Amino acid sequence: MNDLSLFLPCAAGVEEFLAQEVHALTGRLGQDLLTLRGGVRVRADWRDALKLNLHSRLAQRVLIELAQGPYRNENDLYGLASAVAWEIWFTPKQTFKIETTAQHSPLQSLNFATLRIKDAIADRFRAKAGGVRPSIETQWPDCRVFAHLTTDVCTLYIDTSGEPLFKRGWRQDKGDAPLKETLAAAMLAASGWWNPETGEVAAEPLYDPCCGSGTIAIEAAQIAGGIAAGSLRRFGFEKLLPFQAHVWSALKAEAVPAPASGPIVIFGSDVAHRMVDFAERNAERAGVANAIEFRGGDALQRMPPAPSGVIVLNPPYGERIEVAGVARSREAAQTEDGGEFFPQLASHWKKNYAGWTAWVLTPDLQLPKRMRLKESRRVPMWNGPIECRLFRFDMVAGSARGRG
Repeated sequence: MNDLSLFLPCAAGVEEFLAQEVHALTGRLGQDLLTLRGGVRVRADWRDALKLNLHSRLAQRVLIELAQGPYRNENDLYGLASAVAWEIWFTPKQTFKIETTAQHSPLQSLNFATLRIKDAIADRFRAKAGGVRPSIETQWPDCRVFAHLTTDVCTLYIDTSGEPLFKRGWRQDKGDAPLKETLAAAMLAASGWWNPETGEVAAEPLYDPCCGSGTIAIEAAQIAGGIAAGSLRRFGFEKLLPFQAHVWSALKAEAVPAPASGPIVIFGSDVAHRMVDFAERNAERAGVANAIEFRGGDALQRMPPAPSGVIVLNPPYGERIEVAGVARSREAAQTEDGGEFFPQLASHWKKNYAGWTAWVLTPDLQLPKRMRLKESRRVPMWNGPIECRLFRFDMVAGSARGRG
């Protein structure tokens, strides 16, 4: 377990930030750390795999590559999976699940491809364990196997994470379409407020005026407080055979955060007081209730919580825009382009937020034009299947389109 090939998938646009984070956590460089499309590959050991699960804020999972080979049909997949020593990872008394993804695979049915890989695993266990084989469990398996097919290559992985890593363990109260914690962390990294390579955060205040259930603010507060991303949850590796409780306990002991100190510099507000209540309860579970100030209030009316700072927000769009503020009619709020909300928000910022920098994640590539603001940066970023841009706006008094 001292020479593993780990693949950490991430949202498109986040790869460089994830590579910085993986370097900081493992110390790997050069050919041992490769930035790929959709993730990062790193040569590491078992302890690193556990550490990445515990600390990574940007990865979706930590996968161990077990085999890679060419294929032309489902029988080739069976042969590749049959050669893997599955018995060193889990026992025939445990359950497993196979998830198959593909890019331009010539195979007619991914379900049949998955079935052949499952047969190979079951048959190997039967041969090794006197006819006993593990059972399939699709809901809560003890072990997850991932297969990825390209046009002619199959890669097999065993998952060490269990549930996706964006599930930090603190979110019990949530609204509609909550922002994933991994994407919130990516926004903080892209804005420069958090440096994933050094772990440092900016000295300036952070504010989310459309905070919803508090994801961005809570993620920022945990980062600032040195709280490990996975400190409140369980992981898939705890059910795998290489797991050693004392190694895991030592890693968690090393991750004890420093006590909070200094004034509050992280703020969140939302027009829906129900969402503010959710955010406060989530922050309590996340251990950062004393590090964030949440308040109710319309984004179009809230005054700045500090003389200057950084605004980071994922404003509601489409039908979700209705909860973003109350200064619009219901009809305007539900228009596809957000009605009058964004022009009014820009006017409010220009009038009251001089000295602030705003970072706005949106699928609307015309947002700067709609807000009559000139962006100083645009960072491509994906919110699930939705292609977005993270726009930076530098606010100066009376700023308008054409002034940065």
